[in-house]
Amino acid sequence: MRPAALTSARSRLTGRTLSVIFRLADAMALVALAGAAAIDTRATTIAALTPFLAGACAMSWSLLIVGSYGLAQRERLGSHLARVAGGLDLAGLVMGVLLAGFRPLALPLGDYVTWYAGCAGALTILHGGWWLIVRRWRAEGRLTPNIVVVGATANAELLVQAAMKTREAAVLGVFDDRAGRAPRDIAGVAMLGDTQALLDHRIMPYVDKVVIAVPQVAHDRVRELIERLSVLPNEVMLFVDQGPAGCAAALSRIAEAPLAPVSGVARDERRALVKRVTDLVIGTLALIALSPVMALIALAIKLDSPGPVFFRQRRHGFNSEEILVWKFRTMAEGSDRGPIRQVTLGDPRVTRIGRLLRPLSLDELPQLFNVLAGEMSLVGPRPHAVGMTTGDSLSAKLVAEYAHRHRMKPGITGWAAVNGSRGPVDTIELVRRRVALDIEYVERQSLMLDLIILLRTIPCLLGDKLAVR
Repeated sequence: MRPAALTSARSRLTGRTLSVIFRLADAMALVALAGAAAIDTRATTIAALTPFLAGACAMSWSLLIVGSYGLAQRERLGSHLARVAGGLDLAGLVMGVLLAGFRPLALPLGDYVTWYAGCAGALTILHGGWWLIVRRWRAEGRLTPNIVVVGATANAELLVQAAMKTREAAVLGVFDDRAGRAPRDIAGVAMLGDTQALLDHRIMPYVDKVVIAVPQVAHDRVRELIERLSVLPNEVMLFVDQGPAGCAAALSRIAEAPLAPVSGVARDERRALVKRVTDLVIGTLALIALSPVMALIALAIKLDSPGPVFFRQRRHGFNSEEILVWKFRTMAEGSDRGPIRQVTLGDPRVTRIGRLLRPLSLDELPQLFNVLAGEMSLVGPRPHAVGMTTGDSLSAKLVAEYAHRHRMKPGITGWAAVNGSRGPVDTIELVRRRVALDIEYVERQSLMLDLIILLRTIPCLLGDKLAVR
């Protein structure tokens, strides 16, 4: 049931994200065709231009209305193109009514009919391509969600069997608190341990959803599992048994009933796509603008102390995935060996150039490469080092909700940073405050909030004299 190669949840597209991309591509094609037709026919008046633009809007709307972007698992190419044709017919009807209201026409009716026919042909070809792309990516497992099942029950067996039959989800493993009494596998899917093993399992960064398959009548057990698994950054869902047909339906719409979300943040594909586009645009412009500054910093580091210019460290990313975060080296070479110890005031490990870079967070500039690679975002919870300690304890073990901050990609700056939580978190109170601010950001995230945080970052750095970095 496992794919040939596991890829992290952040690296894989969802069907919803792909459908948004297809809609944008269709809209861009329609606008381009409308512009070309306007130029070709010398349509310069509002009366002449309006049918082209309104027709493009009608086609986009009608394709969405008839479900042309649903991309169902078992839909054949002929059925999909028939659905597209139905949407185009609806758009043609709307455009016919529109043209009837614009008489006398500024252009001959034939010009609009020719343009409509060209758009219909282009959209048919595009959707044939979309169908082929989705079919191929599904066969390769690139659009198949990875799930783990909690509970070695009859429900779990039904769900696994349905997944094997439809291939709409990859079941990576089964966990059960009663591992001693549970079978070694469920319908061929291996038992990987109890729920404590699930919390710390290295497979979790590759898991999209955790599905609790315990019978709903076992109220106490369900409640206990939900409470225990709520600390995970992964989305936790409850499978309500509806027989074999219910299993197939659950896999077909894995984010909807009969899978009821009970924990975790459901992914908002549109919001994630907007955030990614923002990261790429602003991140690319920032990298170009700051390249001279980064080159001077690199030269200064090389002249100041022996060792490499860059420092790379394993930190927690989205879904607790371990990523390599880039920074300018600000400590003496070799000082990073051993346990991850946070920087303190007057820390002797910090170099002379490091004492200049760290207060203004200039050492973080290479993380723009992590942003462009999709491992980080411009704005988000700051990535903490794997194994980072607060006092003698692992920071991740001090606050139950710590992993909730991993429900979003880590950022170069963030809500916590602009609200005074910068630098080390060397007491449990500071860890709790950082986690609380990070969770607040995860729940409130929007494009507007990200832009506000970016605008507040530079004044915050310049006025933050007391932060230890």
